[in-house]
Amino acid sequence: MTARYVSVPERLGLAGLAAGAAALVWPLFTSATGLGAPCPLYAVTGVPCPFCGLTTASVALVHGDVAGAAAANPAVFGLAVLAIAVLPLLVLRAAKVFAAPRPAGPRARRRTEWGLALLATASWVFQLNRLVLS
Repeated sequence: MTARYVSVPERLGLAGLAAGAAALVWPLFTSATGLGAPCPLYAVTGVPCPFCGLTTASVALVHGDVAGAAAANPAVFGLAVLAIAVLPLLVLRAAKVFAAPRPAGPRARRRTEWGLALLATASWVFQLNRLVLS
């Protein structure tokens, strides 16, 4: 059996599904144990990472608090779109309606890397403004 190539958006969508599932039970876990998930970088340095607030945003979004999700980390909406799109896509690929993705060439990979770096930078600026500068 050969391994099937899984595209970056598919991987992010699957990660988004996992985050959404975890966000459904996270409040029960934290209320029962008193434990949380602090950002290690923020806890040690006081400087947030680009992903700070994603847990809070995920919990807010799966519980219908769109404004709370946007306030914590707007990047959660992109992850949610990928999570919603990935299941039908994987089902259609399994049914051979869509072909499996092909690995991208070096130029497309470079563009994707730059795009993700820009998104991470924008998220980091948002978090710096939210947690440090305000």
